[in-house]
Amino acid sequence: MSVSSASMPTKERILGAAEELFARHGFEGASLRQLTAAAGVNLAAVNYHFGSKDGLIEEVFRRRLDQLNGRRMAALQKIAGEADTTIEDVLAAFIVPALELSHDGNGSLFMRVLARAFAEHDDTLRKFLSDNYGHVMRQFTAEFARLLPQLSKEELYWRVDLVTGALTHAMSGFGMIQRKSDVPEERHRAQTAEHLIRFAASGLKAP
Repeated sequence: MSVSSASMPTKERILGAAEELFARHGFEGASLRQLTAAAGVNLAAVNYHFGSKDGLIEEVFRRRLDQLNGRRMAALQKIAGEADTTIEDVLAAFIVPALELSHDGNGSLFMRVLARAFAEHDDTLRKFLSDNYGHVMRQFTAEFARLLPQLSKEELYWRVDLVTGALTHAMSGFGMIQRKSDVPEERHRAQTAEHLIRFAASGLKAP
C-alpha cells in the first residue's frame, strides 16, 4: 500500500492505512496487526498517537469531517435567514462540499468508511458523530424548517434523513452512474451535484 511510504509522517501513514482497511473490512474486521503492517509501524506508535483503536477510529473521522463541515457551515452562514434564499441554495451548501471531498484524493474511500459507521450500528461511534457534528445537521435542518413551514417537524426529519442517505450513496461511488473516461472529474462532480440537488429539492418540497 502506498500509505506505508516512509516519506509520510507516522501519524498520517497510520490514518491512511486505517481509512483503507476500515473501508474494506469494517471497524471490527480490520485488526491492529493488519493496520501496523500496512502503515509500516509498530503497535506502540498507534498507542502513542491515538491511545486506542477507538481513538484511531475517531481521528479518521475528525480528519475528514472537520474540514467538510467547516466548508458546509461557511456556505450556510452566507445564506441562512436571507429573504431570497431557496431550498436549492441550502442543499448546495450541504451537498457541494461533500461531493468535493468525495472526489478529492481518498475522499471516496472515506465515504465508504462513513457508510460503514451507520451500517454496523456502532453506538459508540454514532454518539461520537452526534456529539461532534450533530450541530451541523441541526443548523441545516433549522434553515430547511424556515423555508418549509408547512412541514411538521417529524416529516421534515424524515425528508432530511433521506436526502442525507442519497448524498452518502452518491459520494460512495457505488451507484450505477459512473464517470465516463471522456468526462473530466470536475464536470462529473458538477453533474452529480446538479442532479442530486434537483432530486432532493423535489422531495423536500413535495406536498
